[in-house]
Amino acid sequence: MRINWDDSKSETLKRERGLSLEEASQAINEGYAAPKSDDPEQYAVIGFAVGQLITLIFEYREDDQGEFIWLVTYWKATKSETKIYEEFRRR
Repeated sequence: MRINWDDSKSETLKRERGLSLEEASQAINEGYAAPKSDDPEQYAVIGFAVGQLITLIFEYREDDQGEFIWLVTYWKATKSETKIYEEFRRR
């Protein structure tokens, strides 16, 4: 599935938090995903990107080419998110 993001926001996140949204997208491949909110419908995935455990927020969107993943933001995983991820990996 295609993955996209706002380039300007990605540059800001890279400067402020150390990873671009492109780099953060690595978490999608092996992380733990769960619904985050209903309005708008967003999902959170906790996983590793460039050696860092992060929480990545994304939405499913659609355009003339079909459905794609839209990356919203990310942050360093909190202690509780780290615990959720560790429990997920033990299963």
